[in-house]
Amino acid sequence: MGACVAREIRDRAPLVAEDSIFDYQGDGPWYTCKPDARIEPRIALAGVSSAEGCPATTLSQALIKAVADKGEKPMLKAERPPPPMVEKDVPPALPDNEWMTWTYSSFLCDVKLAAKGFMAYGFQPYDTVNVWGFNSPEWFISAIAAGFAGGKVAGLYPTDTADTAAYKVVHSGGVVLVVEDKGKIERMKKALAERKDVKRLKAVVVWGFEPASDENIDLPDCSVPIIAWKELLQKGVNVDDAELNRRSEGVKAGDCAALIYTSGTTGDPKAVMISHDSVIFESATVNRLLGDKFNTNQQERILSYLPMSHIAGFMVDIVLPLFGTSMTPAWWTVYFARPYDLKAGTIKDRLQAARPTVFIGVPLVWEKIADKVRAVGAANTGAKKALADWAKGVALKHAENCQLGGDGKYPVGFTAATALLAKVKQALGLSELKCGITAAAPIRVDTLQYFASLGIGINEVYGMSECTGACTWSCEDAHQWGSCGFQMPGVEVRAFIVSENDPNDKKECPRADSLEDMGEEYQGELCFRGRNIMMGYMAQPDLGQTHVADIEKKNAETIDKDGWLHSGDKGMISKAGMVKITGRYKELIIGEGGENIAPVPIEDHVKKICDGIAEVMMVGDKRKFNVALVTLKAVGANGEVPGTDDLDAGAKRINPDVTTISGAMKDEKWIEAVAAAIKSANENGKVCLNNAFKIQKFTILPTNFSEEKSELTPTKKLKRKSVETAYQAVIDKMYKTDGFYIPYE
Repeated sequence: MGACVAREIRDRAPLVAEDSIFDYQGDGPWYTCKPDARIEPRIALAGVSSAEGCPATTLSQALIKAVADKGEKPMLKAERPPPPMVEKDVPPALPDNEWMTWTYSSFLCDVKLAAKGFMAYGFQPYDTVNVWGFNSPEWFISAIAAGFAGGKVAGLYPTDTADTAAYKVVHSGGVVLVVEDKGKIERMKKALAERKDVKRLKAVVVWGFEPASDENIDLPDCSVPIIAWKELLQKGVNVDDAELNRRSEGVKAGDCAALIYTSGTTGDPKAVMISHDSVIFESATVNRLLGDKFNTNQQERILSYLPMSHIAGFMVDIVLPLFGTSMTPAWWTVYFARPYDLKAGTIKDRLQAARPTVFIGVPLVWEKIADKVRAVGAANTGAKKALADWAKGVALKHAENCQLGGDGKYPVGFTAATALLAKVKQALGLSELKCGITAAAPIRVDTLQYFASLGIGINEVYGMSECTGACTWSCEDAHQWGSCGFQMPGVEVRAFIVSENDPNDKKECPRADSLEDMGEEYQGELCFRGRNIMMGYMAQPDLGQTHVADIEKKNAETIDKDGWLHSGDKGMISKAGMVKITGRYKELIIGEGGENIAPVPIEDHVKKICDGIAEVMMVGDKRKFNVALVTLKAVGANGEVPGTDDLDAGAKRINPDVTTISGAMKDEKWIEAVAAAIKSANENGKVCLNNAFKIQKFTILPTNFSEEKSELTPTKKLKRKSVETAYQAVIDKMYKTDGFYIPYE
């Protein structure tokens, strides 16, 4: 697909041959909840999903092959130690030759030592290694070492609370816990001791500091030693290689490689079991879609900063480099960002150092980068501004021509415009970017258009942990703004009208003539099948039969008797094969008249019109009308923390005389700007289909939404119920008070 000429497929997404899809026979079940289960690879007769297109293998085998072919190539690079921030000052990136480097060979040596160290502390086949900390070589080594020792890895989010982290250790059956810093150790000690149900933990390994020689975590039934990373590796020296080899060879493609904990908006997180075969197949499919430009004898680079505990970080930072180096002529190198880069807004410094050829960002990251570039552009005047605007207009016109259905033509002046924009890409560290990706949450079309005007293509992909990341893909050859792409080779994607009471009772929706045709008859629940579908949600027998029965029920609700994984997302598919998300069923607002209102398109329109708005959250389920909570862009707001009262980026341009959120909440120009954006959405018939969809009142909140306040998930999705609960009094006041703008109190 990647090697085809764009114009040959510009009118539709690539077609998928029937024999390249696994033939589901019988009523299943197509899942398991057992930690020691094996799901055999779902091999198709032809294509990338066939045995020839993607041989069944494991991550351990991929690493061994990569070492045999390119052992001395650089695999990991990290600044050691990363220079600390001094107040708000961030030291510049180190020169490339001063970054600590692991070659593929030296990485394999450390993996084997760590695996044998785990075994020395009692790690057995099918056991779990937990990792809690920011992305690092030790995180990567621990993940692969778990497989060499016969087990799996279960990452914890760096931002997890102590209680959530402790739950994951217990639920995953964690035997070894690898932790970054002393603060996390202290929090984990308290949380594990309070649980009183830790049965399997045998060792805690730390890589960010030196623990005392006799330091332990004292639990009700045992005392767990805390050891340094170098001590773990030294412990591995004394373990026989023969047992390690036996363990590694005993792991099969259908065994679990990783537990990916969902960042759900309610209840305890669920553990998605991902097999070795699923992650290798996903990488093989992505490699095919990326095309020949990634199958050359040269270095490819990734900047690792998204949590490796999330499926996107795990796949892009860990699996893709192993696959790409072992299965293609290229070799992949992973550069690690500094732990504070996102909070300090210095991710650009690491981009400039790494010069990634692949970069994936959640929408918030792309939007933060766009805000900084816009602020620089806004400072230009005269001829400089006119020239920049001209170049961006030419680049945007070409990008529009390359949309599905376009002619692909280059506007007059394209070469000169590209040369001018090269300076912008160089400054961002994206001058060598071959593939820009956005995932994990919906992105605004205007953000995609802005980067296109800079000559930077960002393609939206869609999926979830339960399908090993992506199941739809956009690429240069077939993409459409507002769509998250077409079904990937070897994967089936359908939209079904599904019974509320029985996931097996479903009817496929007809395909729309275009993505603009959003009739309800075309919209249903997006469902997937293929070799990349999870093994199932894992149940932990230690937590009792009621827990096991609950997880078995969730599996049956999620993967039906025909093998379809139900996403919970509402969407549609066009006749050209492009998929569009129109909402999430749990997030739909049911109007007083029974209307199903998808809030995201309306919220996105408001944010597009007013650049100073950070978030808009509609409320109106089972109420007479809709209201909205609005937040403004703030200095320091990065999704993890709410930031300060100071307005940031585009927000400063609404009224230069107002520099704080608290000031904007009372400022006439600001109130008018937000009101105008909401009225624009209300008057747009594509997002507000009738009066029931409109926002009738709004308020501006004093702070941004954040993980810290449990308002966002680790992937920066809104926890709508949590936000609604937190601001219940404010919402109630809006419904009781006359006016369009209701001041926050």
